[in-house]
Amino acid sequence: MSNTTDTTQTDDPTLAKAYEFKSVEEKWYTSWQEQKKFQATMVDGRPSFSIVIPPPNVTGVLHVGHALNNTLQDILIRFRRMQGYNTVWVPGTDHAGIATQNVVERQLAQEGTSRHDIGRRKFIERVWEWKEESGGQIINQLKRLGCSCDWDRERFTMDKGLSRAVREVFARLYDEGLIYRGDYIINWCPRCHTALADLEVEHEPTDGKLYHIRYPFTSGDGHLVVATTRPETMLGDTAVAVHPADERYNSLPEKSVTLPLVNRTIPIVFDTHVEREFGTGALKVTPAHDLNDFEIARRHDLPALKVMDDFGNMNSEAGPYAGQERFECRKNVVAALEEEGLLESVEPYQHGVGHCYRCQTVVEPSLSKQWFVSVKPLAEEAIKAVKDGHTRILPKTWENTYYDWMYNIRDWCISRQIWWGHQIPAWTCESCGELIVSTVDPTSCPKCDGASLQQETDVLDTWFSSALWPFSTLGWPDDTQELSFFYPTSVLITSFDILFFWVARMMMMGIHFKKEIPFKDVYLHALVRDKHGHKMSKSKGNVMDPLLVMDEYGTDALRFTMTAFAAQGRDIRLSEERIEGYRHFMNKIWNAARFALMHIKDCDPAVTASLATDDLPLAHRWIVSRTNSTVAEVIKALDEYRFNDAASVVYQFIWHEFCDWYLEWIKPDLYGSDDDAKKIAQAVLFTVLESILKLLHPISPFITEEIWHVLPGKRESIMTESFPEINPSWDDQEAEKTTGFLIGVITGIRNIRSEMMIHPTTEIESFVICPDAATAEKLTSNTDTISTLTRSRKLTILQDGKCPQGAASYIFNDMEIYVPLSGLIDVEKELTKLQKQKEKLETQIKKTDAKLGNSKFLANAPDEIVAKEKGKLETLTSKMEKIKESMERLAGLEK
Repeated sequence: MSNTTDTTQTDDPTLAKAYEFKSVEEKWYTSWQEQKKFQATMVDGRPSFSIVIPPPNVTGVLHVGHALNNTLQDILIRFRRMQGYNTVWVPGTDHAGIATQNVVERQLAQEGTSRHDIGRRKFIERVWEWKEESGGQIINQLKRLGCSCDWDRERFTMDKGLSRAVREVFARLYDEGLIYRGDYIINWCPRCHTALADLEVEHEPTDGKLYHIRYPFTSGDGHLVVATTRPETMLGDTAVAVHPADERYNSLPEKSVTLPLVNRTIPIVFDTHVEREFGTGALKVTPAHDLNDFEIARRHDLPALKVMDDFGNMNSEAGPYAGQERFECRKNVVAALEEEGLLESVEPYQHGVGHCYRCQTVVEPSLSKQWFVSVKPLAEEAIKAVKDGHTRILPKTWENTYYDWMYNIRDWCISRQIWWGHQIPAWTCESCGELIVSTVDPTSCPKCDGASLQQETDVLDTWFSSALWPFSTLGWPDDTQELSFFYPTSVLITSFDILFFWVARMMMMGIHFKKEIPFKDVYLHALVRDKHGHKMSKSKGNVMDPLLVMDEYGTDALRFTMTAFAAQGRDIRLSEERIEGYRHFMNKIWNAARFALMHIKDCDPAVTASLATDDLPLAHRWIVSRTNSTVAEVIKALDEYRFNDAASVVYQFIWHEFCDWYLEWIKPDLYGSDDDAKKIAQAVLFTVLESILKLLHPISPFITEEIWHVLPGKRESIMTESFPEINPSWDDQEAEKTTGFLIGVITGIRNIRSEMMIHPTTEIESFVICPDAATAEKLTSNTDTISTLTRSRKLTILQDGKCPQGAASYIFNDMEIYVPLSGLIDVEKELTKLQKQKEKLETQIKKTDAKLGNSKFLANAPDEIVAKEKGKLETLTSKMEKIKESMERLAGLEK
């Protein structure tokens, strides 16, 4: 049915003519907060539903990923709140160690000073000052998005309560032997001056070189050839390794070689780790600068020689290369090898090079004394929880990825060489060397009673405190009421890219310390890409700012767009055109509400609440049945995290059934003189509109709240209303089936009117040939409705017959629909008009086609201009096809 509901005719004072979303959004969010509508409820006997927000970095600003993630969380919390659950949505921010420290360090640099100049205590004070002044920006932006978090419970990963939880966890794990300190190869960022966890290293394909170097046997007679991509690290070699099954090395004349450039004798060892297929099968072993080499060294009791400092410069162990920057040293080492005739060959080689996730500096594997969590025992329980179905990961395809990582997990390096963060609660007694780990600052050594204690200077990895988020934010280590009501939490909604950074670690910590899973479901949403499917990035210039989008189209439109495209496992292609389309949907709802309000002002909510549907006319039985079906579908979709399906069902029902069909259908009753019919129409309209607003509220909260408050009756917030429930007495499949026939027939007649270009106000004669007697009877009993909605002055329904002469036709199921055209249109005149349109289009198509066939245009024009021209050609071609079809139909009428 065409979109003919004209609601602009009203000038109802209770609802503005146009939806001014800016003032509406500000008004209602302020009201919700003032009235504590987001506050957690803890009532015995009710089911509980809880979410902890993935804490954004305190340095962050809202991006489209945040907008998607938090919209989905808000939908669920509003939905369950309306269903009567005890609900809590815990908000908060992450202290973001390296990122936040970098922000303040840049400030100090602008002031001509540094953290080292002002000292640790003063620097930490400066970071806290920055946090209080600027750190809440993203929280305000989440409020702008409409997030109904319990803001009175806002947490920060370094607040007093979470800091206490962090110390408690660290101390317990240490006492259990699961935290230890030791030498290990870590990922070191020379720029940030800190260790990085494996997950914090981004490996990028890099075009490098593979250097084949001769290592002379100690006797000077012959040599081995080793291959490496990092020749500067050879200065720290302490062995060469070959595979024991490699036949090339079964009869080595010697068991040692001389390390080139430094003339140090190093052994040849046999180890099954060596990849025989790589290079020559002989591997240089640099235990202090490569993890695999470190493991080989441990197996063969080899020394580890560190030849690089924390700034990426060669140290004194590098001999004549001491003080050189690592990549400068590489060039000089290669030149020296070539000069001494020890560089056998160099070949191009693409390999994955690790970069720091923060500053993109090339990471250096380095031997260092660090703190680690032994995670294997923790991982076993976290794997079992998913295997046994206690925690579901959705989409389910991510489960295998989770298992692969957890089965191959390495000990977690948790120490970071920065100042901002949770300082490790470990102290060394300067008198006796005793290491003390405690939840509180010790005043003396428990071993020698010495009072000179030095605290560990390193801080914990940011993800350590984040791993405790589900239970620490609810009051742990205390046994709180919140924990009893809301732990385990109901669902975690997050991005797939932090499945390992965060989700897996929360699983391990939650199960270990609470003996329960931290969440029942994990919903991993996909990426938000641009309209062409490209990843958004500042360098590409395709980043969409959700704050600007909300300013332009309104928050409800953005939220609905995100929801409508949030299909499990499928990336979202976001464009302003799509958001604008859902802005039109908001306008459609607004105008429909204005139309309805003109007729339902005097409705009594108490009367309509007990609406009996048994004896209602078909239109009303159909719409309440469709409302009931929609309620069932939305509840099921949200229960199953099918957000896009929930949005689609609501959209289809509101626009295409309620607005396009029902409102048109009942206009004769609303404007007619039959008071009984009018009262029934008003009551049903009021009832259905209430249900629509409640269904839509979790997705689009602002417009629904605004309309809700102008409906008849005393109104509290729609947030506190009950979500619609499935009502068996409303189900009427017969009404839905009959209405389906009517809609099909009406659509057929209207299509003929449109295709034959019959003026909208011209009355026509229509024929329907329906072979099925039962269906024909249903159509006959609703001829008034069909005639009214098609402007048919005469409607004839037959069980058999022939096509009237000069009639246009339409087939619906087994029915034939005809509209005689005699006297309605001048065929020759219409053909002449269409021919002119066709000629104009041919010119436009030819011009556009020539442009796209021009190689210079395609080579020089920006991608978006080329795409625009291609889209233009598609539109013109489509128009041409429709004109040709119209001309063929008209020509057929002349015969």
